[in-house]
Amino acid sequence: MICADARQLLHAYLDDELDVAQSAAMATHLQGCATCAAGFREHERLRHALAQPDLYRHAPAALRERWTPRREPADAVAPAAPYRSRRGPVVWALAAGFAGALLLATPLFYALQQHGAAGDMLTDEAVSSHLRALQPQHLMDVVSTDQHTVKPWFDGKLDFSPRVVDLAGAGFPLVGGRLDALGGRSVAALVYRRHLHLISVYEWPAAAPAASATLSESQQHGYTVLRWTEGGMQYVVVSDVDPAALHEFTQKLRQASDGSDLR
Repeated sequence: MICADARQLLHAYLDDELDVAQSAAMATHLQGCATCAAGFREHERLRHALAQPDLYRHAPAALRERWTPRREPADAVAPAAPYRSRRGPVVWALAAGFAGALLLATPLFYALQQHGAAGDMLTDEAVSSHLRALQPQHLMDVVSTDQHTVKPWFDGKLDFSPRVVDLAGAGFPLVGGRLDALGGRSVAALVYRRHLHLISVYEWPAAAPAASATLSESQQHGYTVLRWTEGGMQYVVVSDVDPAALHEFTQKLRQASDGSDLR
């Protein structure tokens, strides 16, 4: 995370409105950036000062009287509502309709709840991160088409060495990289280009050694997300490029990762 990102997320971080990945990225940035940490402390002091009870002021009596609803005299009698002899059936019909709607909605609600519980939050985070990166000055911390410039930039910033490959010959030039956070941990985000489209590649060590996993695909808000585990690393690719082109990119990336010198 860069300082510009931290400044935009500062108030949401103070209000505890960020997701786990963003909160982790903010905490890490504040630990390493004295300027942003000082700004955070200043906002925290201001927030605390504004919450002090001695700042509270009672409204003047005239204003309270103006805005207080007037009460009707105690002896005033409201007009009686006309008696409806068929009120019982109407009430029962409304109750039955409500019960029927509840019965119909319950399976749908349960299905949505199960989907949300079993849904892939990592995919959601990856798409959100990609969208944030598309904002001005958010895309890259290091700008370079040279893999031997991008890869060393991550040294000392991550607890692993990301694999960086050059796919310019395949029509997917590398344009840079940035630090990001997914699933509560720091990850490497590499940025490639396909004509006018950008592709974010997130990678980090897998929790446990695993063989090449089957490629999984999902769609979210017009973006294609591809995921797999290979060579002890996890990969997530996000882009709005044509899905066929993104699959071609992923195939070239996996082939290059297997056969290229990535040092």
